[in-house]
Amino acid sequence: MKKNVLIIHTGGTISMMEDSAGAVKLAHENPIKITSETIHDMANLIVKEPFNLPSPHITAAEMLSIKKLVEASILEQPIDGVVITHGTDTLEETAYFLDLTIQTSIPIVVTGAMRSSNEIGSDGLYNFISSIKVAICDQAIGKGVLIVLNDEIHTAANATKTHTSNVSTFQSPQYGPIGIVTKRAVFFHHHPEHQEKYPLEKVSKRVTLLKAHAGMDSSLFYALKDMNIDGLVIEALGQGNMPPQTIKGIEALLAANIPVVIVSRCFNGIVQDVYGYNGGGKHLKDIGIIFSNGLNGQKARIKLLIGLHNTESQLEIQRMFSL
Repeated sequence: MKKNVLIIHTGGTISMMEDSAGAVKLAHENPIKITSETIHDMANLIVKEPFNLPSPHITAAEMLSIKKLVEASILEQPIDGVVITHGTDTLEETAYFLDLTIQTSIPIVVTGAMRSSNEIGSDGLYNFISSIKVAICDQAIGKGVLIVLNDEIHTAANATKTHTSNVSTFQSPQYGPIGIVTKRAVFFHHHPEHQEKYPLEKVSKRVTLLKAHAGMDSSLFYALKDMNIDGLVIEALGQGNMPPQTIKGIEALLAANIPVVIVSRCFNGIVQDVYGYNGGGKHLKDIGIIFSNGLNGQKARIKLLIGLHNTESQLEIQRMFSL
């Protein structure tokens, strides 16, 4: 018996076409949506297109609307798997948002393309078909939201876009993919050890992401305090260190009860409270900065955003980031 797969098209390069001048633009009709009508022999496809946006236009509001659409669709009819097509620039953020907030064990796969539908070597249809294969695979049940491109299966927590244009752009630094897709089958060789789920019905908090650099001072931190942000994530140096000139500004945010989370601007390794000098990780930990356990900056921002809608306790937020 064929499985029921919910297809949600949201836009991105996978839904675009290259014009005669070489510019990649939104197509009048989503080419993947048209093509999906011809592959119903794989599964019973329930196709929905809530919006058609380039991924830089995606905000947490659109992420929340996708979450609610998936949940509503599951209640309306039996759904065995979900495939979401999305632009690659912010794909990892939407995937991680859904991974943290959708309360289901059915396979949810997010995919995209690096080349538009009419370019030579277009990868969109191939990634789409691979994603359907994963969504109907029994071994994908209970593994959280997955990212599938270029024959590889990655977890939403670990995958990140590593190249501006290469079709193998999505990688999981340190960990690698958890499975592969072949012409014949889907193979998993790893399983995520734990999953986190948090309730979320609205998104109204303002969380900002900054990247540390040599010679950075406190001016941006004072400006953010005046902007009344709700939280801040910093891509800090090395194992989690900051220039000493930033400390006064960071302390001003902490004094205003604005949680500050740090990750590393390195894409391998985790932040740790190792260095005891002024601005070193131990100093930052002592003044109340929260250390994240291995997330990159954009995902830590998503997690902090979701966390702030669930608790005002900095201790609870700290616990969330230790998982």
